[in-house]
Amino acid sequence: MSARELNQPLSGNVMPRFGGPATMMRLPTQANARGLDAAFVGIPLDIGTSNRPGTRLGPRQIRDESRMLRPYNMATRAAPFDSLQVADIGDVPINTFDLKKSVTIIQRFYEELLTHRCRPLTLGGDHTLSLPILRAMEGHHGPVGLIHVDAHADINDQMFGEMIAHGTPFRRAIEEGLIEPRRMVQIGLRGTGYTAEDFDWTRDQGARVVPAEACWYRSLAPLMDEVRAQMGAGPVYITFDIDSLDPAYAPGTGTAEVAGLTPPQALEIVRGCRGLEIVGGDLVEVSPPFDPSGNTAVLGANLLYEMLCVLPGVRYRE
Repeated sequence: MSARELNQPLSGNVMPRFGGPATMMRLPTQANARGLDAAFVGIPLDIGTSNRPGTRLGPRQIRDESRMLRPYNMATRAAPFDSLQVADIGDVPINTFDLKKSVTIIQRFYEELLTHRCRPLTLGGDHTLSLPILRAMEGHHGPVGLIHVDAHADINDQMFGEMIAHGTPFRRAIEEGLIEPRRMVQIGLRGTGYTAEDFDWTRDQGARVVPAEACWYRSLAPLMDEVRAQMGAGPVYITFDIDSLDPAYAPGTGTAEVAGLTPPQALEIVRGCRGLEIVGGDLVEVSPPFDPSGNTAVLGANLLYEMLCVLPGVRYRE
């Protein structure tokens, strides 16, 4: 397929940035993943949240705030639209009144998507959505490595007696064999807990935990050298909770914690995934009602673009 046949974002020189379709990066849309190398997918879900709501509106706001993104990554020289066929395939039609049914709907949606050999990049939505996506990934790729960037470990055994919610997905994923714990890293964990051992369960399973305090005042490029070695040659999934960033940069989220990552560190993490067998990623927990300036959604849109730039097969311009 030649470059001229590949989908391209609608140029701001053709249609003003404040006009045109409100798709991710103003890309063309299609009904499914057929013929795509990568797809942007929205999951408008917030019925798994435990504090401030609003992430059901995240996908729409991230799309809107992606309108300033242009095709070429001037820092890394990545040119994803020169080599990959990419489109926005819309939102998963979740059941807004039933979380368990929504989890099943999401899993089936991604199972179908993966039959097209497409790599999904998901606009969230609360963090519950990672569990059904990982279930679909395991069925297609086997257990995956996981790069999990978050203020919280999301390894609760239950929340209000429920086994599935936005604070439980990675305990369930490890228990179900969806993740290889030795190929799992959690970056940015911080804040208060119920017990001194709140972050230890993943360590006990063999995963690496990098608390936010270990990231303060430093570049995370050396850390990502170590993470790439840890991940090795197998499939890797990226899950990025926007509350991993300090609320000074990303206030629009449901469970904000002080003293988080900075935007440059977030970029270093995603850019540091280049060379891995990335099979998909998600950006979750953007809550527009608490994001009056749109800055949180802008960050989310940029991080999803950066994930696109590190997918296998992306061309880099010399």
